[in-house]
Amino acid sequence: MRTPSGGIVLAMRTFYEELEKRNSPPFPGLLVQEFYGASSILVTATRSCIVSNMPIFMDRADAGRQLAAELSSYVRRNDVIVLALPRGGVPVAYEIAKTLHAPLDVFVVRKLGVPGHQEVAMGAVATGGRCVVDEAVMRRAGVTPQQFQAVFAQEREELKRREAAYRDDRPGPAVAGSTVIVVDDGLATGASMYSAVAALRRYEPAQVVVAIPVAPFETCAWLRQVADRVVCPNQLAYFGAVGFYYANFAQVTDDEVRNLLSRAELEREQWKVA
Repeated sequence: MRTPSGGIVLAMRTFYEELEKRNSPPFPGLLVQEFYGASSILVTATRSCIVSNMPIFMDRADAGRQLAAELSSYVRRNDVIVLALPRGGVPVAYEIAKTLHAPLDVFVVRKLGVPGHQEVAMGAVATGGRCVVDEAVMRRAGVTPQQFQAVFAQEREELKRREAAYRDDRPGPAVAGSTVIVVDDGLATGASMYSAVAALRRYEPAQVVVAIPVAPFETCAWLRQVADRVVCPNQLAYFGAVGFYYANFAQVTDDEVRNLLSRAELEREQWKVA
């Protein structure tokens, strides 16, 4: 498949630069479609990113390194802790923690999927038992209170299992008074991240920063209602799925999560010695 012409990308950039010069109000994005015979390419432009059919990231580690560059103001700060949403957020967060010289841990969140359509989120449950519910989705899908409770109970048990597996019975991170950077590999609806931030507020951190490599423009705006800061270098009007923006989006295993957490802890001890 051919890539969009440089002229189109240049025209998009020029368009947004002109908006900036005129102090125009925020403009969510521009969608352009070019046709090549039977196939087509969608190109989305925002102030922060232009996306074609080419991925933005090679893999989650690459995404983490790119995102870490946006968080340079937190390097070597004693009050910073990096929390990953497992499993996909862990390789991204590992690179960030390594760059910032900050401790790394996980904050487990489980999506509550609509029965029969698990890919559709009707809410999420996070560490500490905090649950966020999208009542509008429940109404549209006709989910009964009994069905919701069954899904909630199942995901709560899985949340407990994952916490025990990842931490080896270690206590959760002490975040009171800290600047907490919460990381995932990308967001679509943002329900899991929203639930994570809401649950973290219970532990009285000084500041909660949401850091994601790529997400919809609207999701980032929604998260700013609960987070002190949202860092997302690629905010898109047309989104699709998170995996679209990665060349390698292989599933992260429990063993990989444990290994990365162990490596981060060992490397942090080496930094202290150095």
